[in-house]
Amino acid sequence: MKTNRNWTTSPGPCVGLRIKGGDWAGRGGQSLVSGRARQRGLMLIDCMVYIVVWFLVVGLAFAAFYRSLSYSRNLAHGAGDIASALEAGERWRADVRRATGPLSIDAGETGVAQALRIPQAQGEVVYLFIDGAVLRRARDDAPWLKLLPAVKSSHMQAELRQQVRSWSWSVELAARQKRPVITPRYSFRAVAPREVAQ
Repeated sequence: MKTNRNWTTSPGPCVGLRIKGGDWAGRGGQSLVSGRARQRGLMLIDCMVYIVVWFLVVGLAFAAFYRSLSYSRNLAHGAGDIASALEAGERWRADVRRATGPLSIDAGETGVAQALRIPQAQGEVVYLFIDGAVLRRARDDAPWLKLLPAVKSSHMQAELRQQVRSWSWSVELAARQKRPVITPRYSFRAVAPREVAQ
């Protein structure tokens, strides 16, 4: 074995140079230590790529989750609005059917304020649309109750059909979304007793 001041040659199957300090170099003179360092660098890059991909997948998953959560919340609110509108419509129809005299309308500014007066045995029932809400008062001394809190438009009118005077109520609720899939608009009809029809 030949010995030099900075390197030695080693016989056997591992042919190459042994640099002073104990590191082996291949035939091309490249140190094996630098190869291991390059391998560690590649593994670090792989880890960074995996982290980026993980954050991307997690971000998309959270976006889909919050979108579905928003749709679910809007669906629940829409179902509640439908139930409230149907309940208010059925109460309005019952009040019209129990009328004991001619119904009258006090109309304010179009689409802003309107009051329907329904005389009954226990007093006058009044439906009032004002400030984006539909209110109901059972008697003159009774408090106002808010039937529908968020109303875009409300219109009550009398209709003459085959010598029968009926009343219709068209109400559109304020949409909770900028672009609602279904417009929350409802229509109700009721007929006053025959003896009070005009």
